[in-house]
Amino acid sequence: MKRLCGLMLLSGILAAMAFVPIPTSAALKVGSLFAEHMVLQRDMPVPVWGTADAGSKIIVEFAGQKKTTVADASNHWKITLDPLVGSFEPRTMTVLSSTGNEKSEISNVVVGEVWICSGQSNMQMGYGGIPKIKALGPTAKNLRTFEVKKTVAFTEQDSCQGAWAVNHPGSAVAFSFAYFLEAAAEVPVGIILTCWGSSSLEAWMPRDMAETVPHFKTMMEEFDADTEARTRIQGILDGPKPWSRQDDIFLRRQSNILYNAMLAPLAPYACRGLVWYQGERNAQTLLSLSGKQWFENHSGMLKYGDTLTQWMTRLRAAWNRDDFHFLVVMLPGYYKALPTGPQEGPESPVAHSWGWIRETQLQALELSNTSVANTIDLGDVKNIHPKDKLPVGKRLALLAQRDTLGMPVEAQGPVFQRLETKRGSLVVHFDHADGLKTTDGETPAGFWVADDSFNWVTAEATIKGKTVVLQSPELKKPLHVRYAFAGKPQVNLVNGAGLPAYPFRTDRAEP
Repeated sequence: MKRLCGLMLLSGILAAMAFVPIPTSAALKVGSLFAEHMVLQRDMPVPVWGTADAGSKIIVEFAGQKKTTVADASNHWKITLDPLVGSFEPRTMTVLSSTGNEKSEISNVVVGEVWICSGQSNMQMGYGGIPKIKALGPTAKNLRTFEVKKTVAFTEQDSCQGAWAVNHPGSAVAFSFAYFLEAAAEVPVGIILTCWGSSSLEAWMPRDMAETVPHFKTMMEEFDADTEARTRIQGILDGPKPWSRQDDIFLRRQSNILYNAMLAPLAPYACRGLVWYQGERNAQTLLSLSGKQWFENHSGMLKYGDTLTQWMTRLRAAWNRDDFHFLVVMLPGYYKALPTGPQEGPESPVAHSWGWIRETQLQALELSNTSVANTIDLGDVKNIHPKDKLPVGKRLALLAQRDTLGMPVEAQGPVFQRLETKRGSLVVHFDHADGLKTTDGETPAGFWVADDSFNWVTAEATIKGKTVVLQSPELKKPLHVRYAFAGKPQVNLVNGAGLPAYPFRTDRAEP
């Protein structure tokens, strides 16, 4: 009887134990970006995170600070270092775990300005064929780069592949931006490069944005239902490397899965913000026509601005920082008018051209802590990958200096302020217009005016102080203005700093 009772008691104990969760073992690891040669962001709290055995005490030591935390039941841990002072001095970060006396040492760590550079092919484009940027190489200093490996994932990932290099980025835009920023800030600059050619904005969007963006909801529903595409994606990921060009293109033209693998793992690494050079893919239609052909599987030009601002807000939530800054590169001059509109050439203000997406890119400025680098004077009418990337990097660096570092520099060209009607002429008032002039000494180009018939004609333009006066013998009562609102306009209006006037229109007519 006693033996039977003992067996029953043992059985009960074993049964109870079956329902007790047993923590899994996890060796001490730090997040992907915490590696030798890294750059930590100065002047703001610095999260450090990783995994370890549940319940183990984690100690992080760096620059005289010592912070502790405990790994949670899912083996994750995170601590936050107090704001650090910029420093060129290479130091070591030490991470210790009380379980098994595990230790990780990360050497050659510096502190400065950190930026993520993302987008599609014009961000990815190298500088080998651009002599003016290539010439910067020998004098580049204090620049470091973490390049995220190009891949995709069906779900958000905690880690990504890549390594910090004591070298400048291979991207022409990212390199020139980092070069001029380092020269001005006088601290190390770290660039996290995560980009992939021909990717849409939607490729970099988290799945939960389907709850607030209707066209993205449609895309994700179609993606989930497309068994053939999902099977092909998994087959590519499991298959031989390197991928064929056909498979590479197929992967990067999908929605959401680039974000999962190449952007989600970066949050919440402390950085000043993100440089975004993308939009060419979304400029291939006016409106989203999801589900027909690859080039229609995006928001289109007219929805781009709303989608972009929602995406920015969502990324700020991921970083838990309202001051996470966005530097947007406006699409430069290029002409390939959509067949849906008038075919009147690269300077036409009514063609369905990149003029429309530039307007939506400027919607980013509706949010605080955003800047848009104007490139309307750059580009190539026939080449979607222009080589004049050096001015792009310079202008981005100027905006970063002014808007994130508080430096007293003129960082942008003339910006439309208001329109005044005056005795058969129109007077355009500008901000940032000190020293308003033209680059060639000629009268300002790129201005079009219209009356209430919306018949657009080129305007005769004259600079008067910080204004431009417009008139046309063809119109008795001009009412509306469009400036540089075209695929590849000819422009020459700049301020005293030599920065070009931003494109604008005063009418609200639909395309």
